[in-house]
Amino acid sequence: MSALVHLRSAVALIGRFPALAGVDLDVYPGEILLLQGPNGAGKTTLLGVCAGLIGLTSGQAVVLGEDLTANPRAVRRRVGLLGHDSFLYQDLSVVENLDFWSRAAAATVQDGRAALERLGVSSRLFDLPVYSLSAGQRRRVSFAAMICRRPELWLLDEPHAGLDSSGRDLVDGLMAEASASGATVLFASHELDRAEHIAHRSVTISGGVIIADSPRATELGSEP
Repeated sequence: MSALVHLRSAVALIGRFPALAGVDLDVYPGEILLLQGPNGAGKTTLLGVCAGLIGLTSGQAVVLGEDLTANPRAVRRRVGLLGHDSFLYQDLSVVENLDFWSRAAAATVQDGRAALERLGVSSRLFDLPVYSLSAGQRRRVSFAAMICRRPELWLLDEPHAGLDSSGRDLVDGLMAEASASGATVLFASHELDRAEHIAHRSVTISGGVIIADSPRATELGSEP
């Protein structure tokens, strides 16, 4: 099986700081991979590299069959990135945001509505501006804006942040569904008790390099 994400000796600088200092990593189709490590370890940078948003200073990055050192934009329509930023337009309403992201991904308005329903976003919130929502509500809308695009590669930075228990369970279910449908999930989390339950494999990054790679009891393609 060919790797869907293939990094070799990947070095990425943030300013002059080597946020990635020579990462070797393979992630396979359908896999749910947990990135763990302390703050500042390089997890967010690694996700940004895979999304084609952060370029490499040296090394190799092939994602979804595209060489990102030659064309970092090639994968942007095929990946879904959920970061600390909501990527939502604060002055637009919930449905206006979903309509925008649906059209940007050549999806339909119905896809956006279905994603909101899947995330448990109440219809009473649809016409409210995003800035008026709680942190948990914004997180659910952000997730809906990502999944309506039906990305092949999910890149999630602390996906459970800001959510209540039911929201966190929902996120776990979405990741499992994505994997079962053939998508690949790469996520960073500090909530290891929860994250290790859903992940097929875990890698630990520290100082911009991977220092451990640990398979989990969950088998790839099986129910977590």
